[in-house]
Amino acid sequence: MANDGPVEHGYPHLETVRAAITALYKRLSYDTIQTFSTSVPPADVAFCDTDDLYLGAQRVARELVRHYRLPDARVIVSFREMHHAANVELTAGPEYFVELNDRFRTHRRDIGAALAHEIMHVYLHRLDLSFPGTRDNEILTDTATTYLGAGWLLLDAYREDAASSQKLGYLTPEEFGYVLAKRALVFGEDPSIWFTSPQAYTAYVKGMTLARRDEQQPPLTAAGWAGRRRYARDRRHAQSQHVLVSAPGTPYAFTPDARGPLRVSFPCPTCHQRIRVPVRGRMRARCALCRTVLECDT
Repeated sequence: MANDGPVEHGYPHLETVRAAITALYKRLSYDTIQTFSTSVPPADVAFCDTDDLYLGAQRVARELVRHYRLPDARVIVSFREMHHAANVELTAGPEYFVELNDRFRTHRRDIGAALAHEIMHVYLHRLDLSFPGTRDNEILTDTATTYLGAGWLLLDAYREDAASSQKLGYLTPEEFGYVLAKRALVFGEDPSIWFTSPQAYTAYVKGMTLARRDEQQPPLTAAGWAGRRRYARDRRHAQSQHVLVSAPGTPYAFTPDARGPLRVSFPCPTCHQRIRVPVRGRMRARCALCRTVLECDT
């Protein structure tokens, strides 16, 4: 939790974020991902200063348990002084104990954001889905929280001005915006209408720009002129050399095939699973993981 301290910006964890999206699709399946098409609505996690602290926290926790479809999980919320925003005790259940930073006693509007992250830890624990190392595992948790419909709360908790700052989670604001944008492109949802923080909206717009760029990389037909020209040059080189060609800074790679045409592999713009298709001009490719149909010019 950045509390009146410097807030990191940009996309330093982008590769791990993309790997986390792929891992979600692999572990949950396309059909299960689709059941999270509706985000947590603001009314369900609203918390005002007149609400009882403990009863209100328990109510919000129950709503998030319901959203994550953890019917037999009971979350007990308490508050204490600590360095981090929150902590959860992961056990076999059915009771899970979540401790929130004492700061939230007076910043109650952000209790939903902190609980969304901690209860996602419970969800991933039950799925037996994790990344090695604390840092990468926390990035997985932030990404899953956001992609499955509760992470807009974490981005909305980001506020920064000349005198103070606050940010929850391990992702940067722009990375939260990127994952929210990836979700929005899949489900046709606009989370920006729920933001109360103007800085959150700015980060979401930046994240959407990057997410759109994923859909404009060759060999996809939506790629721009410069990308298509470089792709054609790399393809000629691969065809003439008959060796693996993976140009630096490009998402695609060419591989020779002794039994058939040259093949190109590239990440699916939705789930980032790599797709491998023959080089033979205009074609449609379907990602087996997220079922996205892609228009390609290989």
